Amino acid sequence: MLDLRWVTENLDEARTMLARRGPAAAATLDRIAALAPQRSRAITELEQLRAARNEASAAMAKLDKKSEEFAARRDALRTSGDRVKELEVLSRTLEDEVAELLLEVPNVPHESTPDGRGEHDNVVVKVWGDRPAFGFAPKDHHDLGVALGILDFERAAKISGARFTVLVGAGARLERALLQLMMDLHADHHGYTEVWPPAMVLRSAMRGTGQLPKFASDMFRTERAALSADVSPEEAEANELWLAPTAEVPVTNLHSDEIFEPGELPRAYAAYTPCFRAEAGSYGRDTRGLIRQHQFDKVELVRFCRPDEGLAQLELLRGHAERVLEVLGLHYRTVALCAGDLGANARKCYDLEVFLPGQDAYREISSCSWFGDFQARRARIRHREEPKGKPLLVNTLNGSGLALGRTLVAVLEQYQQDDGSVVVPAALRPYMGGLERITPR
Repeated sequence: MLDLRWVTENLDEARTMLARRGPAAAATLDRIAALAPQRSRAITELEQLRAARNEASAAMAKLDKKSEEFAARRDALRTSGDRVKELEVLSRTLEDEVAELLLEVPNVPHESTPDGRGEHDNVVVKVWGDRPAFGFAPKDHHDLGVALGILDFERAAKISGARFTVLVGAGARLERALLQLMMDLHADHHGYTEVWPPAMVLRSAMRGTGQLPKFASDMFRTERAALSADVSPEEAEANELWLAPTAEVPVTNLHSDEIFEPGELPRAYAAYTPCFRAEAGSYGRDTRGLIRQHQFDKVELVRFCRPDEGLAQLELLRGHAERVLEVLGLHYRTVALCAGDLGANARKCYDLEVFLPGQDAYREISSCSWFGDFQARRARIRHREEPKGKPLLVNTLNGSGLALGRTLVAVLEQYQQDDGSVVVPAALRPYMGGLERITPR
């Protein structure tokens, strides 16, 4: 989230910067602007009263307890104590309300983020490879996978309902091969530390990376046990677990409430997790096949750095994600997202879009984002510039490296042949026992 002090002291600047996202982005600032002075006045009065009470108590200690002056001071302290209790409740209430409002305010776009209102205003910054040319009408991955016997949507629906898939035979092995290739590339060549985190996380972890409260309707939540109606909010929160929508959540929170010491940054992790999303707003062609599933697999790259390294680390992260597509020989383009299409948590973001011949369109396969200190403030992740120095907020970044399902889609569609078979990219063959082509079962 944004820094409250910066917002209240630079309200016009904050409004202007957020307005680049669209007219609604700065709406919450009006309520914050109204509450923040009330909060400040309550805190100031509370501190003054506490100081005055301390002085009065010290003075009373020198008085005769039977004297009229002592009795008068005692009565005044009681009145003051009642006001202190009122102010403590008021300041806590205002603090909580302002904090909840701040959670709804998106990050401010960086000055290098292009202006624009939506995806049509995004800027293409790189194109790699040539569009695959076919002497036949290319099929989409759904029809290819079903015909090859490697994607089974009907049996998945029987088990779990709509928007799930069973990968069969070479399809399952292809998914596993992609996972191994990506993790080997990032861990062995790009210097990431490999981690395998839990896929179920606490509400605090979801809040720390910005998925809650804004995107609660897109997530899946579980409960460990039925609770009584009079349970406390703390007990209720401890009882629930959320299915991670991406490894960004558990991996970023590896360092929540921690301080990196000098020389420990930058820090980089690569992680695989199954991912779970309700995809409540998706419809149409995206519900067919593997593009938008309730469960999918992904390799995620997460980086922590000093604030002055943020932009450079974003370019590095982007290059690592792009390298996977290049090793696989998949034609793609990279676009810089405009302010109006930027995710709520990001200051700057690149989308990698792979070409899908079956749709004759480019589709996102990775988003590489720099968040500034937006997530770090929520999750309280800090660093020191020097030993025993004042803790400062770190910068966080993440990007898919890559989404496995969409990569499998791209391989099927870009490497399809006129006889319905699919050539296995050379980089994947060592992970698939030397298999060079997937043919109908």
